Amino acid sequence: MKLVEQALLGRKLAMTQVFAEDGRLVPVTVISAGPCVVVQRRKAGRDGRESLQLGYEEVTKAGRLNRPLSGHFRRAGEKAKTEIPPCRHLKEVYLANPEAYQVGDRIAVDVFAPGQRVDVTGVSKGKGFAGVQKRYGFRGGPAAHGSMSHRRPASGGATDPARVFPGTKKPGHMGNVKVTVKGLRVHEVRGKDNLLLVEGAVPGPKGGLVLVSLPRGGGEAGEKDESE
Repeated sequence: MKLVEQALLGRKLAMTQVFAEDGRLVPVTVISAGPCVVVQRRKAGRDGRESLQLGYEEVTKAGRLNRPLSGHFRRAGEKAKTEIPPCRHLKEVYLANPEAYQVGDRIAVDVFAPGQRVDVTGVSKGKGFAGVQKRYGFRGGPAAHGSMSHRRPASGGATDPARVFPGTKKPGHMGNVKVTVKGLRVHEVRGKDNLLLVEGAVPGPKGGLVLVSLPRGGGEAGEKDESE
């Protein structure tokens, strides 16, 4: 369980370049972050942990949600005595100050500020089945015509156990895994458009769902990330 100061769901839109105040050309990733609605508050005594459940991307047609999810949003609204819009995505986050929010509150992109260091979590692009050279960067065998092992993984390990040990680097499915990039600097926050510009690359394809979180302690520019 990782405590964060702020967290927001969003979608990766594209990469582009912007000019900084000092004239530098900065590569940035544009993220459509929020707004997210607080659907549920989990308490330590009842649920074993204290956290917030955030909803992202409101569903306009109720028929697009199954009955359990529809009932979840309806009960949350009845309990909080407010209307909770059905959302397509739900994410539980562990904030350092969950008591600052109530069910029904909306969290916008302006909770972040330029200069802060954020962590971005997403699902990497799927590359399908890949060999060991592409998947792990193996050097490969001789390129001469007489060689019978150009791109093969060669030996699979010791022969005495008569089996392959778990964790051995072999060809297989590459990508499509959860990846977190830490310490990306927030370059600009555009509150009116719900856009967040972070310096550097973000995992996942265009349109991929991402979680932007502010590490505990503020994550100000120039500070060292203790988790690294």
